[in-house]
Amino acid sequence: MDENARRAYWRHNLRLMAVLLVIWALVSFGAGIFFADALNNIVIAGFPLGFWFANQGSIIVFVILIAVYVWRMDKLDKKYGIDEYEEEVHHS
Repeated sequence: MDENARRAYWRHNLRLMAVLLVIWALVSFGAGIFFADALNNIVIAGFPLGFWFANQGSIIVFVILIAVYVWRMDKLDKKYGIDEYEEEVHHS
């Protein structure tokens, strides 16, 4: 891969990480802390929604974001012709 392709690949990777981190921060801090009082007016299964986001929701969203990152990076790797398995075989 030439230098321009490497820079474009890295730029796409950083953009993806930034978007996912912003989503994580909004869910973790926004729903779990800043908007907890407003969300606590909504009760689901006997628990206030703000409490749920602070304890379970942010963890579930974080796991989903990891899955999205893996999925998107696989697509990015294919776009730029990167094959991890092929690289492992050549380095072994």
